Amino acid sequence: MSTPPPTFQTIYTHLQTLPAPLLPPGKSLLPELTSQISSLSLHPTLEAALHILNHDLPSAHFLARHMQSPPAYEGMYLHGILHRIEGDYDNARAWYGDVAVSDVYKKIWDGGEEAKVEGGEDKGREFIGKVERLKKEGEGDKEALEVGSLREIKGVVEWCVEKFGTEKVDDATNAPGAWVRPSEKIKQMGEDQVSGEGGARDF
Repeated sequence: MSTPPPTFQTIYTHLQTLPAPLLPPGKSLLPELTSQISSLSLHPTLEAALHILNHDLPSAHFLARHMQSPPAYEGMYLHGILHRIEGDYDNARAWYGDVAVSDVYKKIWDGGEEAKVEGGEDKGREFIGKVERLKKEGEGDKEALEVGSLREIKGVVEWCVEKFGTEKVDDATNAPGAWVRPSEKIKQMGEDQVSGEGGARDF
């Protein structure tokens, strides 16, 4: 009797039983899942999120790099989550700031930019600060932060399932909210970094 092929739901359910990605280094927990996730041909945001849950940050980053401008807010948000997990907290804050006005971010962080906490940050960027303190100073409750990380990633996944579905996407270049041409701002930042003119933001 042959084993049925993996589905989005079977892989997603299994990934939720693994430790949540929180701190670097991101190393794929189950390398055999990389090809299984890719073979599903999901909307790129869902594929990237599954790779993140498997701690396969290179595969997720490859996809997120194609979703760096509006209207690809979900991909931009995942890009910020990737930088948070990698320990690149300034870049994570920048990406969170870029998506703080989006519906997906507002849903996950109770209002996003409109719901500031003490100190002027929204709850998402406050969460980045807590993860940063854990990594750099050993302060904080790692288990609670792992729960928060999983909650955040699951929130993006569930949003994307509702918005994009789990059907096969044969051509990601035509999928809504997926591959987008970089905005002029993103293009200029990339050119500045190549020419040595630009700041510290990595893509």
